[in-house]
Amino acid sequence: MTAGKEEDQKGITVKKNENFSDWYTEVIIKSGFMDYSPVSGMIVFRPDAYFVWEEIYKAVDARFKKNGVQNTYFPLLIPERLLKKEEKHVEHFKAEVGWVTHGGDTKLEERLAIRPTSETLMYEVMSKWIRSWRDLPMKLNQWNNVVRWEFKHPTPFLRTREFLWNEGHSAYETEEEALRERDLILGIYESALKDLLALPCIVGRKTEQEKFAGGVASYSMEMLMPDGKAVQGPAWHFDGQNFAKAFEMSFLDKDGNKAYVWQSTYAIATRVLGVMVAMHGDDKGLVIPPSVSRIQIVIVPIYRNENRDLVMSKAKEMRETLGRKFRVHLDDRDDRSPGRKYNEWELKGVPIRLEIGERDISAGKVVAVRRDTAGKSDVPMAEIEGALKALLKNMNKDLYSKAQSFMKGMVSESSDYAEMKDILQKRMGVVCAPWCGSEDCENKMKDETGAKIINMSLGKKVRKGAKCVYCGKDARHMANFAKSY
Repeated sequence: MTAGKEEDQKGITVKKNENFSDWYTEVIIKSGFMDYSPVSGMIVFRPDAYFVWEEIYKAVDARFKKNGVQNTYFPLLIPERLLKKEEKHVEHFKAEVGWVTHGGDTKLEERLAIRPTSETLMYEVMSKWIRSWRDLPMKLNQWNNVVRWEFKHPTPFLRTREFLWNEGHSAYETEEEALRERDLILGIYESALKDLLALPCIVGRKTEQEKFAGGVASYSMEMLMPDGKAVQGPAWHFDGQNFAKAFEMSFLDKDGNKAYVWQSTYAIATRVLGVMVAMHGDDKGLVIPPSVSRIQIVIVPIYRNENRDLVMSKAKEMRETLGRKFRVHLDDRDDRSPGRKYNEWELKGVPIRLEIGERDISAGKVVAVRRDTAGKSDVPMAEIEGALKALLKNMNKDLYSKAQSFMKGMVSESSDYAEMKDILQKRMGVVCAPWCGSEDCENKMKDETGAKIINMSLGKKVRKGAKCVYCGKDARHMANFAKSY
């Protein structure tokens, strides 16, 4: 075994609260959650990580389909002329685009963009499908990968040059129909974050500077990392008729007049896996919520040579029985001590560990250990299915409550600029402050604090008489300021 491989077998050597960045890297590599690829900024999703994404995919996709969204697939490559059709859109993505310039040794007549997002290609084609109001609404979605190349310091899951996501694209007859979609889609995403990943979020509208390029308005779900920085999660964008006019997505309305469709787009990306790891993990390794863990329960038999057959027979029986209800793995390796097995499964974040030995068999019980709390409980064999179901349900609930408490503790409100700066520079987190809506104030605060407006919380109104935290003019919004990834 090489020195490097020996090092990989060791547990986490960095404490989360002392060096979050190094801790994060160690956890995702040593746990076998992901690996680096030969291409900088592009990562390999190992089975445990990809399983999490598959569970998100299945849950979200089912809700989409229930609400009339149809899956499709469009090509990876986009002709340069299409990318240029919507000026604001192409300007935003210009620095991020990877290009295909040759087919073999032959130079292409037109460069082909590697999909940074699919609006331009999809709308060129969709415009041919929409002729009448009877063709609407058209609600399409694709699960795919995109490539964005602009940044120099990628972080696995959080900022990678290739990531996976869904991109939903809807076309409606009226503006009202398009706007009604917002709460539906954001509700689907919010449920996925809470029920699957045990992650809370702050839902709000983006500023004009931060909104999706080419859109009219953007609404994001912002999450907090343990270091106090924000990460944008799922988002929904109202595109108005900007793309419709650029791509001639018109139709004959009920009166026989030409009209343009009203559009929206929305997405959830694999970035949320990184937030899940960061929020729930600890100094022993990953802590994966039971809803998305590839292995929910690991059985670790404890035996000596003379009672191995007895213990293993009971362990295999448990695996067969529990495997009908849960995702179960039996660790029957003979070259690992029970203690080493415990450490390895803790590193991988498996929610429940079951320990069983000869004494447990005689007593008709098994020892269950929760990964998040390390709490142990004796579970009677006769009650094991119900007990495990309750443990897994409570773990999901407790992980969410813990993350929610952390977020609440990191969100504060201030009308004093000096106080706001102090919070953002020392403790970080989110500061909700009154803002006049001026881009000049927005830019100056960003320059002076290093924090930007991540969004403006929905439903949070400005108090009567409130003044902008920066310039003192009448406030129009309650804005959430944070440093971000």
